[in-house]
Amino acid sequence: MLAPERRQRIIDLIHQDKRVLVSDLSKMFDVTEETIRRDLEKLEKEGILSRTYGGAMLNRHTNEDLPYTVRNTINMDMKRDIALKAIDLINDGDTLMVDPSSTSFEFMKTLSNKNNLTVITNSVNILHEFASSNLNIISTGGSLRSRSLSLVGPTAHDTVQKYNVDTAVIGCKGLSLNKGISDSNEPECELKKYMLRHANKIILLTDHTKFDKTAFVKLAELDQIDYLITDCKPSAEWLELLAGKNIEVVY
Repeated sequence: MLAPERRQRIIDLIHQDKRVLVSDLSKMFDVTEETIRRDLEKLEKEGILSRTYGGAMLNRHTNEDLPYTVRNTINMDMKRDIALKAIDLINDGDTLMVDPSSTSFEFMKTLSNKNNLTVITNSVNILHEFASSNLNIISTGGSLRSRSLSLVGPTAHDTVQKYNVDTAVIGCKGLSLNKGISDSNEPECELKKYMLRHANKIILLTDHTKFDKTAFVKLAELDQIDYLITDCKPSAEWLELLAGKNIEVVY
């Protein structure tokens, strides 16, 4: 196993178990404990974990406003699975607004077989990675938020308000039965609110770890979305609530 693959597996394990031991990881991957310590040191520098005596624990800020480069390494299999489920909701010729979330980036990768799509986005990563694709991509412009590789602020707001699109595709950091949909930072949240207002259909992409969580900034009420796409079946309480709000759940 290559070092990047091993570190990705460590990331998955620490999100699952909240803490890991050097000795256990050394046996699991059949490498020296010194190799594992170097892996943990690198992951600590990336903000994913905090090293402890004999191991490491999940960084207590991991569910907050992580840098995009960190978010893009977490729960990747789930994000790809969610992205694939969304593709049937997109038709040739559609116009889309897409936020800078890591799950939305995975969604963008599924669009290669669609024709004549227009995508309006504030994601620097999407603008860069899909510059040579067959998609018609419109940048919102705005001030660079380097932490999340996104464009925000008044210029971005003005651009989004110029267009009316078929679908907005967004992610979030938290879903609460009582407090609705929330996210980790205000500048991106404000722009997403404009996206919601200017789209006929709203698709929320979120994995099961976001349920029953509340993040820092309120984004929207649940009844503002049309589709919720996730990686596994929500609880009966959630399914009942979502059905009552006419939200189609895909899992």
